[in-house]
Amino acid sequence: MNIFRILGDISHLLAIIILLLKIQRSKSCAGISGKSQILFALVFTTRYLDLFTNFISIYNTVMKVIFLLCAYITVYMIYGKFRKTFDSENDSFRLEFLLVPVTGLSFLENHSFTPLEILWTFSIYLESVAILPQLFMISKTGEAETITTHYLFFLGLYRALYIANWIWRYHTEKFYDQIAVVSGVVQTIFYCDFFYLYVTK
Repeated sequence: MNIFRILGDISHLLAIIILLLKIQRSKSCAGISGKSQILFALVFTTRYLDLFTNFISIYNTVMKVIFLLCAYITVYMIYGKFRKTFDSENDSFRLEFLLVPVTGLSFLENHSFTPLEILWTFSIYLESVAILPQLFMISKTGEAETITTHYLFFLGLYRALYIANWIWRYHTEKFYDQIAVVSGVVQTIFYCDFFYLYVTK
């Protein structure tokens, strides 16, 4: 495992912790897209089914469990504990516009036609677009709290670091996963406008 992968994981975890702390301390989920958080919970669930079948390392297992727990805690806080503060009117992105094509693509373009592999591929494709309801919500309301922008910044940084990780792995191991790389690049492109606003404002 290289430094880019570790820094990417830390950045990803930091983004989630920032979001959870924001909700807990303010006792509000205002400005946060519950739909994006449901998609991220679905991403982690379908990607980490191999927890039951494939042990890679303690680090890998612990990170998977933490991401799963944090994803479901976030969804619970938005739709359960602090649901009165949830802005459902502005969180109006139609999820079927993402889920239907992602599902179809995961059946058409995958490494092997097995249930776990299709679900893993689905998670990769879905992660690349899961942030769209959050970005749509920000563009609809025209505002985002500072803490929400920090959350988005660290999510974008995580993707950028993973691109560096793929470049490093290709350079040192000649390893290249087209599905992961193309999806990661697509996801990073979605963050470009946000990064520009984040830096300039």
